[in-house]
Amino acid sequence: MSEKIIISPSILSADFANLERDVKLVEENGADWIHVDVMDGHFVPNITIGVPVVKSLRKITKLPLDVHLMIENPGNYVEPFVKAGADILTFHYEAVEEKEILGLISKIKTSGIKAGISVKPKTKPDVLLPYLDIADMILIMTVEPGFGGQEFIEDCAEKIKFIRQNAPNNLIIQVDGGINAQTGKICKDFGANSLVAGSYIYRTNDVKIAIDSLK
Repeated sequence: MSEKIIISPSILSADFANLERDVKLVEENGADWIHVDVMDGHFVPNITIGVPVVKSLRKITKLPLDVHLMIENPGNYVEPFVKAGADILTFHYEAVEEKEILGLISKIKTSGIKAGISVKPKTKPDVLLPYLDIADMILIMTVEPGFGGQEFIEDCAEKIKFIRQNAPNNLIIQVDGGINAQTGKICKDFGANSLVAGSYIYRTNDVKIAIDSLK
């Protein structure tokens, strides 16, 4: 694809004792966004970080904060994350009753930030069809959400093609899970225009080379 690819390094793979250093490291080496994985130990089997960390990150980076809510009851947390400085708030289709999804997208967008919807590997992409004209971003998970460092599930990447064929041109299609130069190319070829990578970027000898290889 000729369009710009948005690279959003996941701080899940950063050193949390040196978070400012690791955010600045990717900011200075070509990152477009900072991906923040919020997990509650209920929706996914892991607990990570929340509003206070987003608030702290807002003070140290000018990059958009791309906050991925892997939590139950995401609607309860829109206002706190917006106030903390999130620029994009993505919730899971599986975490919300279908009748509440349009209202939640509207709530996020009227707060002045971008709204995203994510689907787990086993969720069919056609459930997203009613929201493609309204959401700003669709996040396709190519691993089971909950932990970093998992292997890319190639079958999940097929969803990208389906979404791209049915979506308006301005929709951001982001992919998260097992992303490296090879799997990133697969996703881009299918029509993705945003890639999330954690281990691949943070566990390399050269962060700039890693980020450049995804673009």
